[in-house]
Amino acid sequence: MDINREKIGEFIRFGVVGVFATLLHYGIYYALLCTPINSVVGYAIGYVASFIANFYLTSYFTFHVEPTWGRFIGMAGAHGINFVLHIVLLSFFLWLGVPEKWAPLPVYLIAVPVNFLLVRFVVKRKS
Repeated sequence: MDINREKIGEFIRFGVVGVFATLLHYGIYYALLCTPINSVVGYAIGYVASFIANFYLTSYFTFHVEPTWGRFIGMAGAHGINFVLHIVLLSFFLWLGVPEKWAPLPVYLIAVPVNFLLVRFVVKRKS
């Protein structure tokens, strides 16, 4: 398979998985806004749930590799970096006065491309 075609396919599949994981994340976050849970804590809970789904879908569907503990740990490290970026950006947009229900949207626009590069590096490297 042509290298560029393979990368384009990966990027498209990553996008599909990313949309699902993002909707899952946002759905959990949005639902938790109706509870006494702090918005940043609710965001973190949604992030962890979407990470678990994302790991399996990224392994099997996006990159067609077996999920292993090594990949899980590597992806958790990549997502750890991404999580910090998410929380910093979320806090920044909340500080700017973006309403809680909309603040994740600009975060996703910035963090998703960064996440793709980090995850691709971790998942595609040889175990």
